[in-house]
Amino acid sequence: MDAYKGDIIYTAAPDSFTVLQNSFILVKDGIIHDICQVLDSDHKNITLHDYSGHLIIPSFIDMHLHSGQYMQKGLGMDKPLLQWLESYTFKEEARFSEQEYAQAVYESFCEELIENGSLKSVIFATVHKQSTEILFEKLIEKGLSAYVGKVNMDMNCPMEIQEGTITSLKDTEEIVLKYCSQPMVKPIITPRFVPTCSRMLLQELGKMAFKYNVPVQSHLSENREEVQWVKELFPDCQNYSRVYNSFGLFGQTPTIMAHCIYLTKDGKELIKNNGVGIVHCPQSNFNLSSGIMPAAEYLNNGINVFLGSDIAAGHSMYIPDIIVSAVQASKIIHMKNPQYMPLTLAQVFYMASTGPENLFPGSGKLQKGMSFDALIIDDERKEGTVEERLQRFIYTGGKEHIKERFLRGISLKKSRV
Repeated sequence: MDAYKGDIIYTAAPDSFTVLQNSFILVKDGIIHDICQVLDSDHKNITLHDYSGHLIIPSFIDMHLHSGQYMQKGLGMDKPLLQWLESYTFKEEARFSEQEYAQAVYESFCEELIENGSLKSVIFATVHKQSTEILFEKLIEKGLSAYVGKVNMDMNCPMEIQEGTITSLKDTEEIVLKYCSQPMVKPIITPRFVPTCSRMLLQELGKMAFKYNVPVQSHLSENREEVQWVKELFPDCQNYSRVYNSFGLFGQTPTIMAHCIYLTKDGKELIKNNGVGIVHCPQSNFNLSSGIMPAAEYLNNGINVFLGSDIAAGHSMYIPDIIVSAVQASKIIHMKNPQYMPLTLAQVFYMASTGPENLFPGSGKLQKGMSFDALIIDDERKEGTVEERLQRFIYTGGKEHIKERFLRGISLKKSRV
């Protein structure tokens, strides 16, 4: 058994931190066996890892990012969503038809996830089956936990990345069957978004998700122009949310939708009633001038809200940066509408570590019986309470302050300096 000593802080619930100062986490076979303040005679055959004065926090979860846009970070930030896709993103994603390119990019991508402490993630790959499999294998090799989706799109996109409907479905099903029993890296059904998917594709993807009990991810109500486009494509549906729901892609299996800025009242109710989780990507929404998700309003109404970097519309994969942006975004909403209180640090930390339990059960809770998925933080200045030290790290620290990274009790090491 291993014992990790330090100042433990996590969010078991979204409204407050749990703090266990100068305590020991006892880990056996990757599972937290006990937490105590003193090692006594009952604790035998223990290997002590003394991180006294360091913070022990949960590992981060990035609930929405695009591995195929990794090399595009920081480009096109002066364009709105649809023009950005056309000018940069689709061209970059087309390069993943080359497997050597995918190998090189995904090696760096996985290394950055480890460096940043994002040991769990939900990822859009590209339309390419072979490159998507390369990403699966890289993540498995690195010891990370993730859901990976081969992107589906058979219309309204450049020909070099437009799939035939049957080919798209066949490739997706083969990936689902190949990786559905993987313990750490699993498939997720991934229609890019409604405008790039035919009715037949959406219908068959919904059937596939239900048949194999595979979760679903996509984009929803990110941009006003996009929302209007969906109305024109599906005039028979009451709103954007109803489009996904009509094809069995909206909570029939665990579902997460990114952005959700311009939801109708009915759309919000459908999300809540169907148990759909939504992902707040504030940096992306700022960069593409999409808008601001009213995350505090959604949380208050019982909707599950998570956090995502949305690389490469977002420019940083470092989750503390996204936490800060989410808090700041909520303050902008509060300044315009004082009835909506800003998000607290505890709420957003919960969104980034504990919230997504339907996909990552037990995440974020450093408690007995849970997996030991943790980061050891040397916050250098040891002044203030544990909560104040965590806040300082989130706002002013960097990935260089992450000294150890554990997933299921296994230390994940960076390969690059």
